[in-house]
Amino acid sequence: MTLEFAPFIPWIAIATLAVLAVVLSVLGFLRGVRGTAIRLAASIAVLAALANPLLLQEERDPLTTVVPVIVDRSQSQQIAGRAEQTDAALQGIRDRLGRFPNIEPRIVEVTDPGDSDAPSTKLFEALAAATTDVPPARVGGAIFVTDGQVHDIPAENQALPFDAPVHSLITGKADEFDRRIEVLRAPRFGIVDEEQELTFRVFDDGEASNQPADVSVRMNGEDLGTIPAVPGAETSFAFRVPRGGNNVLEFSVAATPGEVTDVNNRAIHLIEGIRQNLRVLLVSGEPHAGERAWRNLLKSDASVDLVHFTILRPPEKQDGTPINELSLIAFPTRELFVEKINDFDLIIFDRYQHRGVLPILYYDYIAEYVRNGGALLIAAGPEHAGRDSIALTPLESVLPATPTGDVHQTGFYPRLSEQGKRHPVTRGLDGSTVEPPQWGRWFRSIDVGRTDGETVMTGDGDRPLLVLNRANEGRVAMLLSDQGWLWARGFEGGGPHVSLYRRIAHWLMKEPELEEEALKARATGRTLEVTRQTIGDAPGPATITTPSGETIALNLNEIQPGLYRGERRMTETGLFTITNGDFSSLVHVGAVDAPEFRAMISTTDTLAPTSEESRGLTARLDDGDASVRIPDILPVRGEVRVADDRRMLIKLTDETVLKGVNTLPLFAGFAGLGILLLAVSAMWWREGR
Repeated sequence: MTLEFAPFIPWIAIATLAVLAVVLSVLGFLRGVRGTAIRLAASIAVLAALANPLLLQEERDPLTTVVPVIVDRSQSQQIAGRAEQTDAALQGIRDRLGRFPNIEPRIVEVTDPGDSDAPSTKLFEALAAATTDVPPARVGGAIFVTDGQVHDIPAENQALPFDAPVHSLITGKADEFDRRIEVLRAPRFGIVDEEQELTFRVFDDGEASNQPADVSVRMNGEDLGTIPAVPGAETSFAFRVPRGGNNVLEFSVAATPGEVTDVNNRAIHLIEGIRQNLRVLLVSGEPHAGERAWRNLLKSDASVDLVHFTILRPPEKQDGTPINELSLIAFPTRELFVEKINDFDLIIFDRYQHRGVLPILYYDYIAEYVRNGGALLIAAGPEHAGRDSIALTPLESVLPATPTGDVHQTGFYPRLSEQGKRHPVTRGLDGSTVEPPQWGRWFRSIDVGRTDGETVMTGDGDRPLLVLNRANEGRVAMLLSDQGWLWARGFEGGGPHVSLYRRIAHWLMKEPELEEEALKARATGRTLEVTRQTIGDAPGPATITTPSGETIALNLNEIQPGLYRGERRMTETGLFTITNGDFSSLVHVGAVDAPEFRAMISTTDTLAPTSEESRGLTARLDDGDASVRIPDILPVRGEVRVADDRRMLIKLTDETVLKGVNTLPLFAGFAGLGILLLAVSAMWWREGR
């Protein structure tokens, strides 16, 4: 109850009247005027009435004590039975806090941020958000339920937003062990066939081991061997980039018995293969219009080192000149086709026929070059159907088509076959989607009998025109016409000769983007995109295996003939495995070095300093008997000065909320009137004597 005033006139006026009353009273007492005391009492009563004194009585209700309970639901909490421990602990905390009606629990579940490429566990950020609308005096404490892998712990000089205990309940087991692997330093780009080096490290979290760990290495799905790596020490690995475009290096360390998870036992690194110089050998059998088209195309590419020879004189034109004098520069057959044949990335025979310039044995060398991984392109003219055709040499063993000896000479539109509409070499060529195709005609093609591989373009009467095939490790392409130069000259509008020739060359170079059968996956943020290329039937759904082991079926929709694609936003981050039939691919969603995967074992060390400083409790939930042990809760009044090593102390708040105020005027009503009448009556009585 408090006393307050609500004056009827300004305080300055009341003060003036009070001073006047005091002065008159002092003069009255000095002069001995009778009745001065009564007049002073009456003046005080009148001044008090003018000041209007009030008695105030407040009605207040006590406020509840807020206790935030921050529950860790990050990816590291989904392993080794931690999710079950968390659920049991949360239910136990609810029950214990529910016994105290003056305690208000606030449950906040913290998951991985769905828009972050580098997920981390930020419990203190969630704690601050949960208490922004609450005065610090009302917060009685905080309870964390986590595995201890928290990445936003305040520094020593950073105070908590409230003065109350912070308790940490740790999931997992005390003796956990985990092995993981990380790529530390690696190039992003590499020259094809040149040696590169990267560095990786195997980490043992928990009980360390000095025994070497076997690390399996794969490049683009092919095994490169096994490397022993001492845990904790950096290990170097040398490799060669096998092809241009994206190359995927996968490092895998075998799971160790007893480790909490094998999610982080694999690591990948993407390296972009760059061809320094593409060495091409172009051998033209005789001068013709198409020779210039091939030469101009190859010379226009700055990344191509072209070696070009043309046989200037056909064998039927004999004048007695020795063969070694038929050219200004001698044709170095042995140097090109024996000593340095493996230095070439691509060999092109343009209207070439066997004339005795190359010994018959050299065709065996060329065939062996193809089988060992080389690339061969045959641009066939009429000579390919004659007696001196290179198809009648040992080179025939790697050629995908055998000529019949007939040359078809009539105008026709080159068309894509059904396979060609789905094959990445020819799919979507400009002008191919209409009938007839919107490009110029050709007027000659070579008839062939049997064909191997894929016939992607056809001529008149569905005759094979472009045949692609594999020969062991190498690849061969046969263009059964020498009239591609008509497109280069713009005849009847020309055609996509540049795109076609370059795609053929890149396919021969094993460019990943042009593989007939391929499964590719890439991640943009949290969105996983899966692409399946096939020249066969619909491949069906792809299977996505998440880092936690969950499998997800992803439907693939045909966006172009032979090209299927599907995408899905992922809730997890880490290394995903995508499979479709016999094909598989790896992709990392999110940042490779995300804090969430650097350490996966549970620990009390991270939060113990914070709990100790705030006089809170840090305890493990695991009691060693496959059950959960939850400490009791003890509410206390006043400041918490000493921590309890068995119970979680909650500081009860003294804060209240004002519900209403009762007001009682002292000089209102009969009481005030009676006091004033008494004072006036006393003056009248004294003056009447």
